Amino acid sequence: MPRRRPLAGRTIVVTRSRAQAAAFSSLLRRQGARVIEAPAIELAPPRSWRRADRAIGRLPAYEMVIFTSVNAVTRFAARLRRRGTGMGALRDAEVVAIGPATGAALRKEGLRAAALPERYRAEGLVAALGRRRVRGIRILLPRAASARDVLVDALRRRGARVDVAPVYRTVAVRTGLAGVRAALRSGRLDLITFASSSAVEAFAGRFDAADRRRLRRVPAAVLGPITARTARGLGFRVAVRPGAATIPALAAAIVRLFRTVVD
Repeated sequence: MPRRRPLAGRTIVVTRSRAQAAAFSSLLRRQGARVIEAPAIELAPPRSWRRADRAIGRLPAYEMVIFTSVNAVTRFAARLRRRGTGMGALRDAEVVAIGPATGAALRKEGLRAAALPERYRAEGLVAALGRRRVRGIRILLPRAASARDVLVDALRRRGARVDVAPVYRTVAVRTGLAGVRAALRSGRLDLITFASSSAVEAFAGRFDAADRRRLRRVPAAVLGPITARTARGLGFRVAVRPGAATIPALAAAIVRLFRTVVD
């Protein structure tokens, strides 16, 4: 008799954007899960490219470029290509990637980055750079338009000259709501997954008060401490947060959660 897959019979919501959901959904389905894709956000171009294009026009002036997400890498690289150049223009700068996935995205673009563990995030990045002197150096930070300013403020307090270049923004979407509501109201929803704080906020904002009360009874799986904090603040019960903030690690942690429940 074939062995029962650990997620068989479980219904799991994936809130990643359509462009990013497929790989995660596939990992869960391989373990037997029924996946409802309900993207909470989608990525869109920034409202203006002015700041990013100005930064691209003076790339040789930057001594350090910091990427905090895969999306920042791919969107910045695409803009560089549109402007007639490529990521090779950063080879004279010290390139820093927060997290292994971001580092891997940079390697695909032909860049070797000093990769810092995901756990450093914004709050610990300056400390993680150790004794590296940042006073007076010019740093470029390609990122989402609405990202937190913790990292920017910390670097500026250390005397760095930081330029923020918005290369994408997140917009809320409403795809997949019917499937989520049906599973939620029938008591067949086992887990909701979030990869970012913006996804948590957008997803929670879709539901009325009665459904939000039901959602609080469903465990959540999240990536990273900031997403966990946002989820708890909105009433979600965080049951899974892997040590490594990567999608494969999140999928593995979900399998462990339900394998433990079965055992």
